[in-house]
Amino acid sequence: MDPQPGDKIAAARPSFAAAPRGGGQRLGDRVYMELKASIDRGEYPPDSRLPGEHELAAAFGVSRPILRDALGRLRDEGFIYSRQGAGSFVRAQRAASAVLSFAPVGTIADIQRCYEFRLSIELDATYFAAMRRNDAALTKMEEALNLLNDATRLHRHREDVDFQFHRSIAEAANNHYYTSTLDALRQHIAVGMHLHGQTLMGPGPQLEKVFEEHRSIFKEIVEGRPDGAREAMRGHLEGSRQRLFGGQMLDLSLDGTNGH
Repeated sequence: MDPQPGDKIAAARPSFAAAPRGGGQRLGDRVYMELKASIDRGEYPPDSRLPGEHELAAAFGVSRPILRDALGRLRDEGFIYSRQGAGSFVRAQRAASAVLSFAPVGTIADIQRCYEFRLSIELDATYFAAMRRNDAALTKMEEALNLLNDATRLHRHREDVDFQFHRSIAEAANNHYYTSTLDALRQHIAVGMHLHGQTLMGPGPQLEKVFEEHRSIFKEIVEGRPDGAREAMRGHLEGSRQRLFGGQMLDLSLDGTNGH
């Protein structure tokens, strides 16, 4: 059996003790991530009631204790709250767009601009993540990386988990300007990630290559190498842009729109 990302990386952590992950923990991670992604996408509006534990456990194919652990994490992190005898409800979050917003993606040029902007901010966020990471931050990255690994084995691209991996890096930088910017860009990034994911569905080990790019970024952060982490992120974003545009990027100096 191939080793999991956490098995290879945990030994490299300079001062972080990593307990082995069991199957239940991996299932709990998946339930937590997918419920959080559904909340983030607005599938469960603020103050709406989540389905009952029995229904959710059946939908995810997990036991109720595993589901309760995932709900407990969401509750601890402020995404949901409980009412005695009534169930779990979605807590209203302060929308990033209320502070920072960008014009919607309207053209392929906007996708190219988004990549350009991400290359400006995510490289430095990754640099600082490698300087400031802690065990909690690495655990979030590892959870997303494990889910990406599962999707890759099934020949699927999970843009929701892909975004979660990138956001967890911004969180590790411990600078709310990075996380607020990524949150405001979420829908813009999702368009590019979705189209990029479609380019990976053909023959050849494209999905595996992209997973290795993510794992390389994580490894550099784990080992505390800011310059290496930044360059690994640069290679990943530039590679994604190259795969999406196939070397046919637009000359933005000739494009009359400015995204406003």
